[in-house]
Amino acid sequence: MMNVPDEFGVGEVDGALSEYLPGEAGEPTGRYVLTLADDVVGDANAMKATCQSVAGVSNVVESRELSEGAAEIHELSESDAVLYPTLGIAVVAGAEDRLEALSTAAAEDERIEAMEPELTVHTLQQPGVLATDYLRGYRDAANELYEQASNGHAASVAVEAVAPLFADTAASTWGLQAVRANTSRFSGRGVPVAILDTGFTLRHPDFAGRRITSRSFISNQTPEDGHGHGTHCTGTTSGPQRPPGGTRRYGIAYNDNIFIGKVLSNQGTGTDAQVLAGMEWAVSNRCRVISMSLGSNVPTVSAAYEAAGRRALANNCLIIAAAGNNADRNNGRFGFVGRPANSPSIMAVGAVDSQLRIANFSARSNPVAGGQVDIVGPGVNVYSSWKMPDRYRIISGTSMATPHVAGCAALWAQATGAGGASLYALLIRSARRLPIPSVDVGAGLVQAPQ
Repeated sequence: MMNVPDEFGVGEVDGALSEYLPGEAGEPTGRYVLTLADDVVGDANAMKATCQSVAGVSNVVESRELSEGAAEIHELSESDAVLYPTLGIAVVAGAEDRLEALSTAAAEDERIEAMEPELTVHTLQQPGVLATDYLRGYRDAANELYEQASNGHAASVAVEAVAPLFADTAASTWGLQAVRANTSRFSGRGVPVAILDTGFTLRHPDFAGRRITSRSFISNQTPEDGHGHGTHCTGTTSGPQRPPGGTRRYGIAYNDNIFIGKVLSNQGTGTDAQVLAGMEWAVSNRCRVISMSLGSNVPTVSAAYEAAGRRALANNCLIIAAAGNNADRNNGRFGFVGRPANSPSIMAVGAVDSQLRIANFSARSNPVAGGQVDIVGPGVNVYSSWKMPDRYRIISGTSMATPHVAGCAALWAQATGAGGASLYALLIRSARRLPIPSVDVGAGLVQAPQ
């Protein structure tokens, strides 16, 4: 049975989750996403014919026909629908006068698996976490010192109890140490890795001479990163082994082939259509790993993202996405894994700090099918590249944990040749188990091959 959300909303929200919905929940754009059945996927003519008959439109263009920096926004208004043939998904321009007919036709046509409203997405960086967590660390340390001193314990014992397991050194960041990337003999050589985000600072001096393929899916914007978030995430997945500025190493797969898909604007926002366009582009370019530090705070699963994740796996590509930052654990709010990370075929990444404690903001597993946190990565006070002239910055979020997992995935892909579902299983099987409930950390902390 085809899934059409009631009144084209985001679906019913579990009562236990509704109180956690923050203001960043995805807003409908007025367009609709059609997920085509497996029977027609792979046949571009059949897929176009399906869109034309179901949506009652004539002008259907394939995503690869869209011009650079104009995808989906004004070109979708000029056409009636955009088709992503590899993923088997189409985005249809909304029109109130034909919405009821579109809904009815989609529900009755076996070539359509689902129809849902297109939503907005955003970066999953946690604002202000550096200062907050830094002060919280001092608070926790002071409280523990006080409690142990009151019980007659030696101060040296208390200091040991709160000392971080990992810390940035002159050689490498704490995150690279925690995932053992700094001791791995693998570099991700030749593995194509896509970072779908706000773009990248293409002339960043730390990446001089690197192979970078880029494309913008944002109207009137080049792949250049005007935000910084995408540059930071790319730095963690793919930064150099020895940064030329003499700073500590912060990148994992320093010899991978970098694919930059700008699917979020310089303001850090985008739409499902733009993200799906980037996913289609990356899978079509045979990327082995796709890193997406983005999402919507919506607990229900998107049929389109699940189909995209499943079809990417079939194309030997693993999609890794941030679980979300909608928790506030210090105040008893555990949040939920949002879209697209809550898709069963997409790996959801939570965040831990340098003491390997779950980050205050890191979302807990979502009770929907596939909504569990699968794995965690370093996500608090993470040092990486940033847009110029700053060059580097320390920020926090499940956005920062995700590229740690993606970078390790590239190393495993090089080490074993694995891709798709096999690569997914390798990451889970090799994770470091943590003394934290699996609803928060899944299999544990991602580890690099040695």
